[in-house]
Amino acid sequence: MTAAAPPAVPDRDERLTPASPLRRLLARPELGSVVGAAAVFLFFAVVADGFLRAASFGTVLYAASTIGIMAVPVALLMIGGEFDLSAGVLVTTAALVSSMASYQLTANAWVGVALSLLVTLGIGCFNGFVLTRTRLPSFIVTLGTFLMLTGLNLGLTKLISGTVSTKTIADMEGFDSARALFASEATLGGATLKVTVLWWFGLVAVATWILLRTRFGNWIFAVGGNAEAARAVGVPVQRTKTLLYMGVGFCAWVSGQHLLFSYDVVQSGEGVGNELIYIIAAVIGGCLITGGYGSAVGAAVGAFIFGMTSKGIVYAEWNPDWFKFFLGAMLLLATLLNAWVRKRAEATS
Repeated sequence: MTAAAPPAVPDRDERLTPASPLRRLLARPELGSVVGAAAVFLFFAVVADGFLRAASFGTVLYAASTIGIMAVPVALLMIGGEFDLSAGVLVTTAALVSSMASYQLTANAWVGVALSLLVTLGIGCFNGFVLTRTRLPSFIVTLGTFLMLTGLNLGLTKLISGTVSTKTIADMEGFDSARALFASEATLGGATLKVTVLWWFGLVAVATWILLRTRFGNWIFAVGGNAEAARAVGVPVQRTKTLLYMGVGFCAWVSGQHLLFSYDVVQSGEGVGNELIYIIAAVIGGCLITGGYGSAVGAAVGAFIFGMTSKGIVYAEWNPDWFKFFLGAMLLLATLLNAWVRKRAEATS
């Protein structure tokens, strides 16, 4: 009589196998940007004498924050598989609406601030609605919005103010309190820190929590990876993309109010071209052009690289025309590094 064979032991589900620290590290979208940021920091620490001063660090953080506030929602939008080419001029629109509404209505400055928020959220909702209803590429939809806003910013400002800039609202009631929220600063350890740095850090924290800890974050990755598959399993694709565009509108409002309350007046032609900087910061931070991959932290690191480069060139006393060269080089190198990191992560999985 033969002995019965022992029952087969089922293979362990590989999904339950804990990932090694190296594997988890290689899987992080922001890894390439962190390596790049360290390299840029060391480079300018060597070639620029004043780069390591506390005052210089505050200036670098400020430059990074003005980009980072917008790079965060743009990164989320890219993870969701879309672009927004109107993000740069939308910041100027937010500042213009706030300034002209307050001035023309001779009202409290906060009235203009509130109306500006409604307008920017409405423009974001418009972008999302047109995109999801028409199924047109986001490149076409937001390029149209970009051109319309560029014309409206200039045309309405000249029509209402008679010039290409707004009238000052520095003597208006509510200006000081609004300035405290959007354009104040404090000195800490010899470095002057602008309130935009706090806005930037706060937005990064909120965006990271949304991406990693909420169902909406899962929806963002799902619609960016495959919108049709996401729709098939019940993900509200239209609502998700519309809310992402409204997130861009909200952050454009924050940036616009900082622009207004920092300088009292706004030039109607500002903001053109900044949308590319926001997108590049997100790409340097690990976001894929094709969607479905990236992080808010990576976009913040990408913005920090911008801040270090733009100010590092000044501290090194180089011709600022070289900034665009470094910009292109960083974009190319970051994209290649991110592609290499992804391949290594897939190889170790």
